[in-house]
Amino acid sequence: METSNNKDKEHKRRVHYSGKYPRRFEEKYKEHSPEKYQDIVEHVIAKESTPAGMHISIMVQEILDFLQIKPGQRGLDCTLGYGGHTRKMLECLQGKGCIYGLDIDPIESEKTVARLRDAGYGEDVFQFRLINFANIDKVSEEAGRFDFVLADLGVSSMQIDNPERGFSYKTDGPLDLRLDPTHGESAAERLHAITRDEFAGMLIENSDEPYAEEIADKVFNLIRKGKPMNTTNELRQAVEEALWKLPKDEKDLMVKKSCARVFQALRIDVNSEFEVLYSFLEKLPEILTPGGRVAILTFHSGEDRLVKKAFKEYYKNGIFNDISTDVIRPSAEECRINPRSKSTKMRWAVMSDQ
Repeated sequence: METSNNKDKEHKRRVHYSGKYPRRFEEKYKEHSPEKYQDIVEHVIAKESTPAGMHISIMVQEILDFLQIKPGQRGLDCTLGYGGHTRKMLECLQGKGCIYGLDIDPIESEKTVARLRDAGYGEDVFQFRLINFANIDKVSEEAGRFDFVLADLGVSSMQIDNPERGFSYKTDGPLDLRLDPTHGESAAERLHAITRDEFAGMLIENSDEPYAEEIADKVFNLIRKGKPMNTTNELRQAVEEALWKLPKDEKDLMVKKSCARVFQALRIDVNSEFEVLYSFLEKLPEILTPGGRVAILTFHSGEDRLVKKAFKEYYKNGIFNDISTDVIRPSAEECRINPRSKSTKMRWAVMSDQ
């Protein structure tokens, strides 16, 4: 006779592929383990897709070429993510020096730190802090000034692909969108706390949505009627209904673009992304060594405008002695292999020696 203890310890079988290639995120366990199933991962990448639960780092070589990392230096990766950029920068240090990695996502950062530790990067060369990069001044108080800084402002593929995080309109899940799901309001809670006009303004300011008024009308008419707006599918359907008058030959494409912009606008608002970027840019000169280098990857026009304006102002005032005059974009080959890199813009700056 089985005891209750034996029942508790009963092995639960892993959910296996339901077909040749899995469709559900939780079934794609092989893609989540690149160290165990390299052939599967390579196959997915060869199809110009990103493996579920994995992030392909963008513009790695361009970043390394600019930062010119040398053994013994101290660096800062403001957005650790999957750790791809950090790992390449650590290789440049050759075991001498240290990189601090920051992130606010407690779920993914734990996995990333474990991968880096397993790769042989101990606390002597890699330090992790679960902190928002708006607080780089606090990190610098502990670590000192940095010789090189990287800020990749994009959302990681691991977050986008996981339906439980609610970042994508393409799969159903809770309308969350928080980078740190343990703090603050979810996107669903935010929608039910603001007014129709505030939502329309958010869509215009955060994503330049051309159908902001129509979408705001539809979403808040549904909320007033007592219909929930708690899942990604419910919001996506509201956007589709708002754009029902569009010509059939362009409706599908425009709905996809508007959905992407609506989710972007909500994500920026829920995570206070512009406020975080303002704070980071304001404090940046105070954490760089003389001659220190910073590279920033942006993914939409609002972010890029803020970075461009700040860099120009610092250059004008002699705080930076060199800045990128034009954005650097990923190569055509990188965009082909990793379609999520297409909107990326890189800007860089060099701290004055004085």
